[in-house]
Amino acid sequence: VQLQASGGGLVQAGGSLRLSCAASGRTFNYGHMAWFRQAPGKEREFVADTRIRSTGGSTSYAESVKGRFTISRDNAKNAVNLEMNSLKPEDMGVYYCAVDPISWSTSFTYWGQGTLVTVSS
Repeated sequence: VQLQASGGGLVQAGGSLRLSCAASGRTFNYGHMAWFRQAPGKEREFVADTRIRSTGGSTSYAESVKGRFTISRDNAKNAVNLEMNSLKPEDMGVYYCAVDPISWSTSFTYWGQGTLVTVSS
């Protein structure tokens, strides 16, 4: 399985970006899909995830991005997207997508290579 992340770039504070991550190779419905990010000199941190539930789906977000970021999945394309609005300089970093077949997983089997988001103040 290969994950290809795209959509990163340079944006001014207050602007928006949309990240996408598409899976190729062995594909199936990924129960758990997520985005993480890593700022320079810092550890990688959770941003948002989406899980398939028997009752539908669920999403969760880091407190720092709630109300500004939206995660969504496209099952037909085996993709997960991250819509980022009202970007702040502290949102800057390399964004990684991660997926796992198991919706209740607490770790991820597959990781993308990362896409860089730069936010200018």
